[in-house]
Amino acid sequence: MTQPATTTRQPVLYLSHGAPPLADDPVWTDQLASWSTRFRKPANILMVSAHWEEAPLSLSATTGDVPLVYDFYGFPRHYYEVTYAAPGAPDLAADVTRLMHAADTPVHRDETRGLDHGAYVPLVEMYPEADIPVLQMSMPTLDPRALFDLGRKLAPLRDQGTLIVGSGFTTHNLRWFNPAAGPDGTPPAASAEFDNWAAEALERQDVDAILDFMHKAPAAREAHPRTEHWAPLYVSLGAAYESGSLDNESVIDGFWFGLSKRSWQFN
Repeated sequence: MTQPATTTRQPVLYLSHGAPPLADDPVWTDQLASWSTRFRKPANILMVSAHWEEAPLSLSATTGDVPLVYDFYGFPRHYYEVTYAAPGAPDLAADVTRLMHAADTPVHRDETRGLDHGAYVPLVEMYPEADIPVLQMSMPTLDPRALFDLGRKLAPLRDQGTLIVGSGFTTHNLRWFNPAAGPDGTPPAASAEFDNWAAEALERQDVDAILDFMHKAPAAREAHPRTEHWAPLYVSLGAAYESGSLDNESVIDGFWFGLSKRSWQFN
């Protein structure tokens, strides 16, 4: 649902970002492109990607001229030739730093760090013009409640027109990745079970279950042998919670080579 023109508040997203070959999937690329038309164009974007874990909390380059991070291996050459020359976001970096310092959270600025594929792969589809300033922020921990609290600290950015995006994958067990089955093939049962649980937990707005998913979700350890691709959801959830509403919708669902691509928008 499109936001009313009377507010600058941006939604908060958690999206499954896919791998570089997402660009070859006409269904998923169309879903992402359509999603970006459902709300007001943001003033800037703060990306929290599963592919950047660093403590203390770190912010990426703000100059807009730092190369992308091609943090994947063994793909055809053209995937390493993708560009996304979004403007830097120095004002957003200053705002994030101010919010973190107010909460006694240290911040490191890394002006050599470009956007990784968890950031640029979905943005290429959602905002192909690359005309919105983008800043990437690291996850300084994978602890669910610490990331949830981090998201709460970021919540004021929404009212400044910042789109906060947690970028991960709703299920991420690469042993399930089966190109032979095709992108729309039947997913493993465990992937489907976790996806269904996640959809129901978010619909119930059950924060405690989501934060304790390793004990509450079916097939949790199979769906996430390591939790970094689920962890960005905690940041998104915290930002939505602090803003006073966990109202959400599952904008994208389905599976991609066995992995759940389910993605949510918090309004």
